[in-house]
Amino acid sequence: MHNDIMQKKELIAHLEQRITENKRQKINEVLVNRTNHVVVVLEDLFQEHNASAVVRSVECFGIQDLYVVQEKFRFSMVAGIAMGSSKWTSMHNHRDIASAYKSLKDQGYRIVATTPHEGSHTLESLPLEGKFALVFGTENSGLSSQALEMADEFVSIPMYGFTQSFNVSVSVAICLYHITSTLRLSSIPWRLSEVQALDIKLSWLRRMIRGAAEHEREFLQDKAK
Repeated sequence: MHNDIMQKKELIAHLEQRITENKRQKINEVLVNRTNHVVVVLEDLFQEHNASAVVRSVECFGIQDLYVVQEKFRFSMVAGIAMGSSKWTSMHNHRDIASAYKSLKDQGYRIVATTPHEGSHTLESLPLEGKFALVFGTENSGLSSQALEMADEFVSIPMYGFTQSFNVSVSVAICLYHITSTLRLSSIPWRLSEVQALDIKLSWLRRMIRGAAEHEREFLQDKAK
């Protein structure tokens, strides 16, 4: 493990020579605020502008992992709305909600469905200790019955108007603003581990640098000599 970490650090240093100092600083600033303590799950979003706005919010609030369930509808984005945010997030595609939940639970996440379900937590009362996944449903009907039945907990956003429903992209933004703000003021260890941060930094550099694969091959060949 130690040797693997050292080699990744050396490879990152090798690739960082190909970007500007401003970009190096920006990567480090973003990375220190990244988290996978909370992840977002989207079930069957079908409107491109909503999907795009959600991914943009996820990235802006520092959430690294996004799970996309495409059982009924294909997930697609509008470039002008997403603003390249998908380049910096780790997107995990699943054919159904059961496989997404299994993957998350195998990693130690508890499943928190967003719904006006009776007995739901409010955002203020939702426990933030321990990793958890926030699950959001389709624009028209919300989460499927299976997604609700298999969830561990529920959370709702208080609403005080006649229209008892937020747009899904607004719901995601409200939840993530509250949760990430609260986490950053808490003593909960929400930041990425060293290994996770190195892996993400390496993936970003590979996307940013033209010919990154060739530079990486050169590095590995030199290491092998």
